[in-house]
Amino acid sequence: MTTAEPGLSPFDRIGGLTALRRITDRFYDLMEQDPAYAALRAMHAPDLAPMRESLPLFLAGWSGGPRDWWDANPGKCMMSMHAPFAITGQTARQWADAMRRAIADAAPADAEIATAMSDVLQRMALGMAKSES
Repeated sequence: MTTAEPGLSPFDRIGGLTALRRITDRFYDLMEQDPAYAALRAMHAPDLAPMRESLPLFLAGWSGGPRDWWDANPGKCMMSMHAPFAITGQTARQWADAMRRAIADAAPADAEIATAMSDVLQRMALGMAKSES
């Protein structure tokens, strides 16, 4: 059961850009520090600062908040941005697991939207995996 006010966007329910930055920072901290995400970390540039800045802006617009990321990246989407990368089922699962942990660690007050966000982002990540044949 939720106590969310009717009409609030997922962006508002998750806690806005401040919460999305906390989630993103925790996500990249996990990627850098936890050996369980080594394959995922290896796919990324040595400097994660640009991603730490970009991802919360993407998530903001994606969740119904300000669309600054789309304004800065016209015609782009997550699929097109990740098309050049050899995303496997393993790295997609690592991404989804790290994001789920980051959301849980950030502990948004609205647990229902946090779970829903984790679930949708997991499906998105797994959908980007290329065949491992």
